[in-house]
Amino acid sequence: MTGPAVDELRRIDLNLLLALDALLDERNVTRAARRLGVTQPALSGALGRLRALFDDPLFVRTRHGVVPTPRAEALAEPLARWLADARELVAPARFEPAASERTFSISANDYMQHALLVPFARALERRAPRAALALWPQPEDLAAQLARGALDLAVTIAEWAPPDLPSRALYEERYVGIVRRGHAWTRRRPSLDAFCAAKHVLVSPAGGGLRGPTDDALALLGRQRRVALTVSSFLLVPGVVASRELVAVVPERLLGRQPGVARFALPVDLPPIRAIAVWHPRWHRDPAHAWARALLAEVAASI
Repeated sequence: MTGPAVDELRRIDLNLLLALDALLDERNVTRAARRLGVTQPALSGALGRLRALFDDPLFVRTRHGVVPTPRAEALAEPLARWLADARELVAPARFEPAASERTFSISANDYMQHALLVPFARALERRAPRAALALWPQPEDLAAQLARGALDLAVTIAEWAPPDLPSRALYEERYVGIVRRGHAWTRRRPSLDAFCAAKHVLVSPAGGGLRGPTDDALALLGRQRRVALTVSSFLLVPGVVASRELVAVVPERLLGRQPGVARFALPVDLPPIRAIAVWHPRWHRDPAHAWARALLAEVAASI
């Protein structure tokens, strides 16, 4: 907005409009001054400036107070609307889950979608039945997608999270070994030599990678394992292991009640999985975003 309209707005003092609103409501200078928390002479001075601004007397004194002129009466309704809009503009932002139609976009690998975001979807449907949820695989340009608002949140592990982004811890989980049912390792822990010599399945979401947390732990011992198969999805692993002489190291929650596979005790110590949610700082104080983060943490604590 430019030109004369801006010049007119610059002449307006919000306190004058509040004074006009109080006078229109109270029809009495003393009561209006008390309502505004100012002295009667101060309000009389404000009325003088209002008369100059609108080029109209606005109020006429009577024995019982003041009576608005037709110009003041005409201002009453648009002034009330304008002040209501102004109060709404500066009021703290609110989020009403039951009425929200917002779509929350969250990225995670397929395992974390299965373990956490499926239960989150159920909770979201109960708490915000008109909202929607969009689940996406973890993109390579995660920080850029969060910055653009294409993603609200990413569920990942701290080691893979973009640096300098706000985050919240969600849950910890240990790794377990799995083999087909009936395998000898389900009855006794394999030696480190046998573990390294076995044919392993490795999950590489980006495809083609031959290294994971197990390999890092073995490297500290000066050892390495034999990776015979890589897959892009955690959810494929139990089915592959159940039908072949393969072993895999997976998050414990992935095992669940999977048919055809059983766990075994690992001969090497692995650090736990620490799942976190990350987001861009510009969303940190957004009420809807903060509500979704809190719900996600609540669901994570219950699984």
